[in-house]
Amino acid sequence: MKLKVGDKVRVIAGSSKGKEGKITKIDRKKNRVIVEGAHIVKQHRKGNGQETGGILEIEAPIDASNVMLIDPKTKKPTRIGYMIDEKTNKKVRFAKKSNEKID
Repeated sequence: MKLKVGDKVRVIAGSSKGKEGKITKIDRKKNRVIVEGAHIVKQHRKGNGQETGGILEIEAPIDASNVMLIDPKTKKPTRIGYMIDEKTNKKVRFAKKSNEKID
């Protein structure tokens, strides 16, 4: 998976299509991400001694294939590639639309 926590992404499929937000959590085993403000679901919780119960709205995971990284230069969704940085000789991510480094 080429996405990282903190990346700004746009949802490209599903009920939250078109929404943008930052990635808050990644589950690499299930290939899912949680995007801030996207795919809000209602969850019924029973109260206990410390917390009150009720119907909560939480962000549910989205499949990683349904989000695209926002290009820092053009502000449009883009694919991600890897290249070797000449100065540091390290592998860095870049946006394929504008060839701009992301990391």
